[in-house]
Amino acid sequence: MKIVGISGSPTRPSRSTALLRAAMRAVSGGAAHTVEIQVRDLPAQALLHADTQNAVISLAIAQVAQADLVLVATPIYKAAYSGVLKSFLDLLPQDALRGKTVLPLAVGGSPGHLLALDYALKPLLSALGARHALDAVYATDSQFVADEVLGYRVDAAVTERLERSLQVLADMLAPKPRLADAPTPDLPTEPPAPRADNVLARAALVLSRSATPQAAASC
Repeated sequence: MKIVGISGSPTRPSRSTALLRAAMRAVSGGAAHTVEIQVRDLPAQALLHADTQNAVISLAIAQVAQADLVLVATPIYKAAYSGVLKSFLDLLPQDALRGKTVLPLAVGGSPGHLLALDYALKPLLSALGARHALDAVYATDSQFVADEVLGYRVDAAVTERLERSLQVLADMLAPKPRLADAPTPDLPTEPPAPRADNVLARAALVLSRSATPQAAASC
C-alpha cells in the first residue's frame, strides 16, 4: 500500500502535522512506501503561480496520483482549511482522489471549529473525487503535549479516535476466507434411482395381475 500524507500547516512545529504523523505511524505499520508532503516546503513561487511544470511540484502531484491512501491535515483558520493547503490541492487534476481512501484531519482552537470539517474540508476533498473517506479526526490545541523532539504529541483521547477511524481500513485490508476454506454444508442424500430392469419387472407383474380376472370371466 502506498500512503501519502499532506500537511497544510504554514508553521513549524505544527499540531496538525503532529496529528498527521501520528495517523501515518498508526496506519503504516512498516509499510514499504510512505511519503509526507509538507506544502509549506514546496517552492512558493511555483505554488502561487500554479506552475505544475516545476520539478518539485510535479513530483508531489505524482506522489498523490500513485497513492492508495491519502491523509490530509490542516489547521482550521476562520472556520476553514488553510490557504497553504488549498494552494496545493488546486494544482491536483480533477478527480485526483477518485479510487483512493482519504482520511481528513484537522486541528482547531476549540470544539466549535469541528464543523469546518463537514462544511469546508470534506466538500473540497469530494470535489477532487474522494468517495471513500474514513471518519474524520478533529483535535483541539489543548489535546497536544509539547515535545522537544517531535514538536507536539497527541494525547490518548486523540490516539483512540485515530485508531477507531483506521480500524475500518484494517478491516478492508484483512484477508477474506477463501471459498475452498468455507465449511461445506451437509446436503440431504437422495435415494438411489431404481434400476431399469426392476421397473420393467414390476410393470409386468402389475399387468399380469390386472389381466387374470378378465381372462377368467371370458371362459
